[in-house]
Amino acid sequence: MKRTYTSGFTLIELLVVIAIIGILASIALGALNDSRSKGADAAIVSSINNMRAQAELYYDDNNSYVNMCSDSNITDAIAAATGAGSADATCVDGSHVTNAWAIEAQLVASSTEYFCVDSTGASERVSGSSISNTGGSEDAVCG
Repeated sequence: MKRTYTSGFTLIELLVVIAIIGILASIALGALNDSRSKGADAAIVSSINNMRAQAELYYDDNNSYVNMCSDSNITDAIAAATGAGSADATCVDGSHVTNAWAIEAQLVASSTEYFCVDSTGASERVSGSSISNTGGSEDAVCG
């Protein structure tokens, strides 16, 4: 009597393996998307925090914050924030409020959350846009 052996996998076994791989891939891609948005937020926060030093360098050169937002170093930092994924970045300088400035950028992970730094030393996440280019003493501070 001759015995025949079949080698390989059955169709059911292959389908089960493919289903398991698909489930694991969807879990991994979900975690990867969260990591991407958190990484983009970190880049935006870093760009905005660097603007504090740029603002102080501008003040050292000009003894005022007037027209600071049009300085090339500040516009480059704002471009870096928007390049990192921020949909909105705003700068208000001493042309509206004497000796005051504020800069904010929208974060990627939450469309309603912004990161803001200002001349008072504030460096914080705020809910919604908190500064504007309309002028007035309240416009050059975060929150």
